Amino acid sequence: MSQPCAVSTLTPEAERITHRILALLLPHRRTLERDTHLDTTDAFPEQLKQLGDFVRNNEQVIFSVPGFPCKSPNPDKVFNHLPDHGERLALRSLHSLCLEIEKVYAPGARLLICSDGHIFGDVIGVPDEHIDAYGDELRAMIHAEGLADHLGTFDLRDVYGPDLSYDEKRRTAAENLGPSVEELRAEVRGNDSTLRMYRGITRFLVEDTSDWEGSRSALQRECRRRAYEVILRSRAWSELIGECHPRNVRLSIHPQNRGEEKFGIRLLDAGDAWMTPWHSVPLRRTDGTWELMHRHDAQKVGREVHRDGRPSHFEAIGDDIGRPS
Repeated sequence: MSQPCAVSTLTPEAERITHRILALLLPHRRTLERDTHLDTTDAFPEQLKQLGDFVRNNEQVIFSVPGFPCKSPNPDKVFNHLPDHGERLALRSLHSLCLEIEKVYAPGARLLICSDGHIFGDVIGVPDEHIDAYGDELRAMIHAEGLADHLGTFDLRDVYGPDLSYDEKRRTAAENLGPSVEELRAEVRGNDSTLRMYRGITRFLVEDTSDWEGSRSALQRECRRRAYEVILRSRAWSELIGECHPRNVRLSIHPQNRGEEKFGIRLLDAGDAWMTPWHSVPLRRTDGTWELMHRHDAQKVGREVHRDGRPSHFEAIGDDIGRPS
């Protein structure tokens, strides 16, 4: 028996607009699936349902995207702990998407960046003061670029009041809103999407560890343990976003398959589907396009460029930058 269309309760015009909004998202989809040429709006009923909830009432669409947490602690990947031109380009891309939606839907769209650095900063080895500095600079960048009309921010500083420490806020969220480690282990064993997430986060944790003195195998064991904690905290953060902002279209900076509750969104071009501006630096190719790369790779093929007294990006040297092996 066929399933009813997710937007069947909409008027024909509202249904048409809902599909048009989703069609604008599809070119930016982040996924590991190889058959994206088969993507149609009908293949994403969950997103049609979420979008239709706003279009039905002629309301501004609210997107939420957990991300922009902090810079990687590994200096081989990034310049330092502050946002660079990679974040600036990603913010511009998200803002441009909101403007495109406004062209087909008058109420337009607003995107809430739910910075998740504080929720797992202690697990990934980044101090809270670095996360604060990153978040403050990100907000300043949004305003300096004139993007605040469509982009907003939300982080752990906005919940549980000013009297609790970050450690207390993290513990409160994890204990009240997160799954147990045992539940996550069972999910990793039985769900391919969660398994990919677990493996991807483990890889990031291994790569981001620059001062490990033990064996490689011991590091991998430690990062596998911490990966469960990162996922647990991320789930708690997602629930917290839902409590504070219950109506929104859920985006993710991680690859997502069709049928998932969240829609994976690609911020910038990168050779790795898991690459983000906060795990890399931006390289401007000789043709004017941009690519995210690890710093130790980018400095092999480009020259470092500074802006406002800080490292900003790399400029490619020569006609063929290739990709370092």
